[in-house]
Amino acid sequence: MCPMRQSRPERRQGPSLRRGDLVPESTYDQRLLDRRGPADWLHMDPWRVMRIQAEFVEGFGQLAELPQAVTVFGSARSREGTPGYALGVRLGRALAEAGYAVITGGGPGCMEAANRGAREAGGVSVGLGIELPFEQGINDYVDLGIEFRYFFVRKTMFVKYASGFVSLPGGFGTLDELFEALTLVQTGKVTSFPVVLMGTEYWGGLLGWIRSTLLSEGMISEKDLDLIQMTDDVDEAVAMIARADGTRDVRELAEEGAVDI
Repeated sequence: MCPMRQSRPERRQGPSLRRGDLVPESTYDQRLLDRRGPADWLHMDPWRVMRIQAEFVEGFGQLAELPQAVTVFGSARSREGTPGYALGVRLGRALAEAGYAVITGGGPGCMEAANRGAREAGGVSVGLGIELPFEQGINDYVDLGIEFRYFFVRKTMFVKYASGFVSLPGGFGTLDELFEALTLVQTGKVTSFPVVLMGTEYWGGLLGWIRSTLLSEGMISEKDLDLIQMTDDVDEAVAMIARADGTRDVRELAEEGAVDI
């Protein structure tokens, strides 16, 4: 009889997996951004550039052949059986049925839910993971998974290979991704790129603050409000993506049963 395996800490680092005493005390991002301590970084940063370049090359190579895709953001803390998880499954399924690949951060919660819906509908399910101080891992519903060391490389992949963003309820990470997407659209770095918020009750307060504070104090313009769309209806969210995308006619999708209009 084999002895029982003891639980050991583990962490993914790019293509490698480290366990036990080999798990480092910090992540690549932490070491890249940390300016404290000795000036070793002066000699190490040129080599980091090569690693960063390799991550871009790997991401571009793996994702270049994807069909039209939509990136879905959302909380890692929404467990199966919660309304947020169920919404993610319905959204992933609807996007796949409309012919889109589904890209998420590859983790648990809403990310897993969207990947699950896409996979169960026979679509392409993609997860772009990230090295974190606590192990998260790629969920079991991902068909194509890539682990990144650096957040900014991963964020580039979220945008480059997507026709739009959908944000399910989430926390700081979701807000970071949401406002980065809005900034890219506002500044014209990406065009015809819809940003859809799923959950009027969850996101309504944020949009209310944007109108009452940012707009009223002149921090944004009236037209900037049009960059954000909000709905509770999965079919409407897919239709919003399709209208902006332009490669699929919404009436055609309705005739196929992929959306209701």
